[in-house]
Amino acid sequence: MSDPHILLSGEALALAMPRQDMLPKYHAWENDPGTISGYGNQWAQPWEVRAAGYERQRGNERFQQFEVVRLDDGAPVGMTILEVNTYVRTAEFVMVLAPEERGKGYAAEAARLTLDWAFHLAHLRMVWLKVLEPNAAGASAYEKAGFRPGGRLRRSGYWLGKPVDELLMDAVPEDFPGTSAVATALGT
Repeated sequence: MSDPHILLSGEALALAMPRQDMLPKYHAWENDPGTISGYGNQWAQPWEVRAAGYERQRGNERFQQFEVVRLDDGAPVGMTILEVNTYVRTAEFVMVLAPEERGKGYAAEAARLTLDWAFHLAHLRMVWLKVLEPNAAGASAYEKAGFRPGGRLRRSGYWLGKPVDELLMDAVPEDFPGTSAVATALGT
């Protein structure tokens, strides 16, 4: 496994460039039953589909991926993605954490670092996400990162085989909490 190429450091985590040699690990995270359930998906994604998607995505400026790594040991703990709409300067936020790294408080910091990048480097006007209503831990982490409730899509998702609401959350630069890691890195 190659060393991570750190882009932006926070307190315990950093955003790094995604690594091709990590693709099998990313694929395993995405196909974990907890991830599938959290996304409201029905099926695991075949390896060939994921590998081909990685090749298409890495050249697509509208699909910005970050590997999330621990600062103390450089271990990968997840990924965040900004699916950018360049016409209106907004993005959908998506995150996946390694199953063994969930419940450690990483989601809030990973989301906050990604918002920091989105607002202070990419100059996006708004970032939004959808979270299934039963995923209270996810919604709480997103709120700590600066996302605010924005609406609800009634019975549009599934959780353990049952229709559930999807909560819409969004963040604008004014919602960004605390000190910016970007500003700190730039010495401003």
